[in-house]
Amino acid sequence: MLDHMDAFLIKNATLVNEGRIVEGDLLLKNGRIAGVGGQLDPSFAVKEIDATGLICIPGIIDDQVHFREPGLEEKATIQTESRAALSGGVTTFMEMPNTNPAALTQRLLQDKYDIAERTSFANYSFFMGASNDNIEEIVKTDIKQVCGIKVFMGSSTGNMLVDDEQALESIFANSPMLVATHCEDELTIKENLERLKRIHGEHLQAKHHPMIRSVEGCLKSSSYAVRLAKKHHTRLHILHISTEEELSLFSNSVPLGEKKITSEVCVHHLYFDAKDYGRLGNKVKCNPAIKEARHKEHLFAALLDGRLDIIATDHAPHLLDEKERPYLNAPSGLPLVQHSLSIMLDFYHQGRISLEKIVEKMCHAPAVCFDVLERGFLREDYWGDVVLLDPQENWEIRQENIFYKCGWSPLEGKKCLGRVTHTFLNGDLAYERGIFKGLRGKRVTFNRE
Repeated sequence: MLDHMDAFLIKNATLVNEGRIVEGDLLLKNGRIAGVGGQLDPSFAVKEIDATGLICIPGIIDDQVHFREPGLEEKATIQTESRAALSGGVTTFMEMPNTNPAALTQRLLQDKYDIAERTSFANYSFFMGASNDNIEEIVKTDIKQVCGIKVFMGSSTGNMLVDDEQALESIFANSPMLVATHCEDELTIKENLERLKRIHGEHLQAKHHPMIRSVEGCLKSSSYAVRLAKKHHTRLHILHISTEEELSLFSNSVPLGEKKITSEVCVHHLYFDAKDYGRLGNKVKCNPAIKEARHKEHLFAALLDGRLDIIATDHAPHLLDEKERPYLNAPSGLPLVQHSLSIMLDFYHQGRISLEKIVEKMCHAPAVCFDVLERGFLREDYWGDVVLLDPQENWEIRQENIFYKCGWSPLEGKKCLGRVTHTFLNGDLAYERGIFKGLRGKRVTFNRE
């Protein structure tokens, strides 16, 4: 990987930022944004890019990804998945602790930061993991250097389930920072699974997944997390909301920066629904499950009205031969970080969401929610994380243009309108029309007291 720095003048772009769309220039110098809007005429040497017809947005911040390193490198690595992210306009990721070994101590957490410092193509942060017995490690977490504490209140890939009520009380009462939760009730899942096994034996299929990881299980666990957060005044962020019923837990009555309880929706819960199991099977098996169509319609409405705060991916790659196993033996999760913006642009071209709202939910809101320092907006003196995209470029998602190490996507064959052309990382050009420049990302820091 290379380290170099040029100044760039992006000319005649359509700038989408902070609820406005304006035509103008953007200047990058010394890693930062040095000018936004109007006709800029710097007095120093620049590399000029004509962005006529292109849309310019802040770099996307994905607050939930699984990049599988250390321990599961056959599926993915921080290098491969951050590279895929960059090509899709994601300049910052926050990665989950359920690797092998799981990031349950400060030493193991630092090991992941060390890998990213050497290999990541994008800016990075890593969640500290919670278990039933590591509160002593949790309270040591540096609030300015780590994005949050991750609590699996439902089991998923890796063995990190926190199901001891006393442990949960302690985590919520003592966490020094934001607690992000995966909410599915384990007892409900087990009861549903046993009930369906009595009916179908071992011949369960992907279509049964939302019956096992049910609406009731999601609501019970999310409600419990909200009760704990209110009891202990915890800063709570509930990940990947997947049901209409859970939306009653969230409010749009105050600005995002004033919320103590926030929420996220993932692109696959907006895009797919239960009928897609017939076509894609285990390729869309994920936790929490993709459910019947009514849920995605209500999730979309809540995204637009502010009850749901952030759009993310929960990018979770597995090998294709693992996904082709019988349902009970196939892992949950799907790769999405390269294509989240493509999905949202699809909705934009359908007239369902504005560009301003996409930028709000994918760039601004993650920065506000996690108190990210000087990223997520096109503002002078902020880090120069900037994306250019051609809203009219037609292309198709195919194996040969997928950058995930696993080499597949549930979106293969999808025809897209709109594509990232350039991604700038910390003020330098990191990706241009399929070519990576070999830059390193930086560790993200947080504006917290």
